[in-house]
Amino acid sequence: MAKFNNKITSRVQQFIAAQKVFFVATSPKNGRINLSPKGMDSFRVLNENRVAWLSVTGSGNETSAHLLDDNRITIMFCAFEGAPNILRLYGTAKEVLPNDAEWDDLITQFPKLSGTRQIFDVTVESTQNSCGMSIPFYEYKEERNELLSWAEEKGDTGIEQYWEDKNKISIDGLNTKFKD
Repeated sequence: MAKFNNKITSRVQQFIAAQKVFFVATSPKNGRINLSPKGMDSFRVLNENRVAWLSVTGSGNETSAHLLDDNRITIMFCAFEGAPNILRLYGTAKEVLPNDAEWDDLITQFPKLSGTRQIFDVTVESTQNSCGMSIPFYEYKEERNELLSWAEEKGDTGIEQYWEDKNKISIDGLNTKFKD
């Protein structure tokens, strides 16, 4: 049976810290649901009702567009090692860009990563733990470096051009915060 809580407990925080991958789901009021896997050292628990994750440049920018239309978000973690567990964080989120007032405080929580695009600041309204007994075991081997290498090779100017070309409009035609 699933267990809900209205905050991130210390046990939940320890579980989050041990995970190597998480999944983010958002949806506009009308359009496709986006569900994306995330990795790297890019997730932080800021307090019992607030988390943030550092987003690096990707092929799309669906989360940005969706949050402008409907700021609901779900973040999911699965235990692929150890005791079975699935954790969902339900809440609302806002996007923080480098020129936003909150940026300077939030960016200090994360390592410097090439291609850094934005930070998503999430207010957690509830957490849900469920069994996860059907999730297979996977052994963590290492991080993939291809995305960071790609971003380093592009450089700041190349990344900005990529945002211009690929990150301003969602696959459903919705604007992102990168839209003029």
